[in-house]
Amino acid sequence: MARAAIQGRLGDRLRWRTAQVEDRRTESGTATTLVLNVPDWPGHLAGQHVDVRLTAEDGYSTQRSYSIASVADGEQLELTVQRIDDGEVSPYLVDTLLVGGLVEIRGPVGGWFVWQPEQSEPVLLVAGGSGIVPLMSMIRTRSSIGSRVPFRLLYSVRDPADRLYADELRKGSPGLDMTYVYTRVTPDGWPRPAGRVEPDDLARHGWPPDFEPTCYVCGPTGFVEKAAAYLVLLGHSPDRVRTERFG
Repeated sequence: MARAAIQGRLGDRLRWRTAQVEDRRTESGTATTLVLNVPDWPGHLAGQHVDVRLTAEDGYSTQRSYSIASVADGEQLELTVQRIDDGEVSPYLVDTLLVGGLVEIRGPVGGWFVWQPEQSEPVLLVAGGSGIVPLMSMIRTRSSIGSRVPFRLLYSVRDPADRLYADELRKGSPGLDMTYVYTRVTPDGWPRPAGRVEPDDLARHGWPPDFEPTCYVCGPTGFVEKAAAYLVLLGHSPDRVRTERFG
């Protein structure tokens, strides 16, 4: 019976569902959040993602994976999509798909790169660019349940215009400490010169290894590989460094 129930839940996650756009929010010059209504959505964990499928009138279809940005909230979920100019899917989602439009989604997907409310250890979130999306789901979930687990966020972007969720993160949340690292252009008077994340940034703004935090690193492949290697170099156990990458 238990095995049948597990297979049933897996089959439910693998089923394609039609989602309707209820709202759109501009997050930056190249990124948009789509608020979707998904009938019979099974729910999700903070950090999971979905597959999105588009099908043309001639029957050609293509799909991409996008992280969920929102907390679990009934049949509604949010995806924040960064436009890739030569992409097949993201330009349509960011520039063309309007409120009332339909897409197909499948999921949720993923069980390792997740944060769950019963976790009590400190958390370090390390984001590169749009890698902030699944980490934002963790931040929002923590806030929504009133968790007092301490979170620290190190968010690397090229310049201030590329920041996602800037207003929400500016308002902050009790127990959440955050720091930006700008790789190309910094705001006036910013104390750190522009440059990529270095071990000193992770040591200064993360947690000491003996606190045994769980570290979540998400972003482009090169960024994730370096940040994860730096964390291990600083003394964090590889078992406590969870990664999600794209590109």
